[in-house]
Amino acid sequence: LPYEDQLRQELRTVKKQFLIENECLSEERLERFLKKALDASNYGVSILNNASANWNWDFTSSLFFASTVLSTTGYGHTAPLSDGGKAFCIIYSMIGIPFTLLFLTAVVQRIMVFSTRRPITYIHTHWGLSKQLVAIVHATLLGMLAISCFFLIPAAIFSALEENWNFLESFYFCFISLSTIGLGDYVPGEAANQKFRELYKVGITVMLVVLETFCELQQLKQLRKMFYLKKEKPQDRLAILEHDHLSFTTVSENKGAKSEDKTKTFLSVPTLASPNDDPMIQ
Repeated sequence: LPYEDQLRQELRTVKKQFLIENECLSEERLERFLKKALDASNYGVSILNNASANWNWDFTSSLFFASTVLSTTGYGHTAPLSDGGKAFCIIYSMIGIPFTLLFLTAVVQRIMVFSTRRPITYIHTHWGLSKQLVAIVHATLLGMLAISCFFLIPAAIFSALEENWNFLESFYFCFISLSTIGLGDYVPGEAANQKFRELYKVGITVMLVVLETFCELQQLKQLRKMFYLKKEKPQDRLAILEHDHLSFTTVSENKGAKSEDKTKTFLSVPTLASPNDDPMIQ
């Protein structure tokens, strides 16, 4: 809130100074112009001269938009402008998102065989180590590799390619994208006169697909399940389970008592004071 208040004060000061320097322009006309410019900016269209060369609906930008829709990231920096585009986006999302999730799940299942199950089984079998220990070490190494490949290294690359981004802002963008939150306050490749913009957009599209695949890993799903609320069993089910447990306990005790009686019957031998007391000898 303090930063927002500071920004508001700065904008009011600039607007007031602009009106003083341009007395021929009324505040009402300036308000209409600013509203028109802000509405266009919300659709990804900028009025600035240095940003007029970038188009939001060329092939690479459209490919990037399609990837944000299918991955449910949705940065919101561009949106369909026409009614036909909005209707097509609805149909495209309804069909594309389930198929994309199905495809990613199938890919993850194949990856899990080579990245998790086979290494753990191989080390456990050939090295003779505990399977639980191997799984813990493997999960730790996999987590460090994931943090490096999907957070630290991309953040360093973005901070180098984006002139206005520092490392924290780049790391923030990677986290927002990986979690599919997609706030849209930071979008790569939207700076004016971006070098190799088409190739850059394609690379970001591939990165989003990889990030979405990483989100579908079984380890992350198990981590999310830790925060789920456990369902309470219905009272009637608990009564049935309790009755079954009591019945099983009673049957077990009866079997134990019969076994003890049989043991006493077959193992009871009279103690003889001398060999002459043996009835067979007598």
